[in-house]
Amino acid sequence: MTSDGVNHSRRRFLTGATCVVGGAGVVGAAVPFVSSWQPSAKAKAAGAPVTINISKLEEGGRLVVEWRGKPVYIVRRSKETVAAIAIMDTSILRDADSTAASQPAYVTGSARTLAGHEEILVLVGLCTHLGCAPMYRPDVGAMDLGGASWMGGFFCPCHGSKFDLSGRVFAGVPAPTNLEIPPHVYESDDIITIGIDSEIA
Repeated sequence: MTSDGVNHSRRRFLTGATCVVGGAGVVGAAVPFVSSWQPSAKAKAAGAPVTINISKLEEGGRLVVEWRGKPVYIVRRSKETVAAIAIMDTSILRDADSTAASQPAYVTGSARTLAGHEEILVLVGLCTHLGCAPMYRPDVGAMDLGGASWMGGFFCPCHGSKFDLSGRVFAGVPAPTNLEIPPHVYESDDIITIGIDSEIA
């Protein structure tokens, strides 16, 4: 204690202790605040790749899985269907070559698939008009969809857009572009992972 009655060493100790406790409080408050900037586990899962086993998907059948909050349709087409798509009258389609379509560069041809997997179609099941979910209508010759000219495909009940069995949009309907093809890769003939590009995997 000094002559003026002040204990400077005690004052220094109390000031230092207050700073340490205050600093710990700031760090304690900052950690949850900074952590809140990180995506949640649910958000991470929503953007994560999805792996599907298609071994039990029968010819003409369709699976629906969710990826990034969107429905993804996986359809197993017959060899005859793929052959019919290749010789289809493309004048009834808006973008037969998928030049304006949202699809990976490695997805090619009228089948809109990866080479060697032409019978499997993977596409986002959202109409490119206003985002309704198109109905899978593989029934060839359906009278309500054009009779003999209907070779199977997808029909959007919201505003009448039609797509063939490759997801290519018909001319004269509200949808502006073909159905989107998501990035995907084949781990084997029966295992597909959606959300990973084949060129990267």
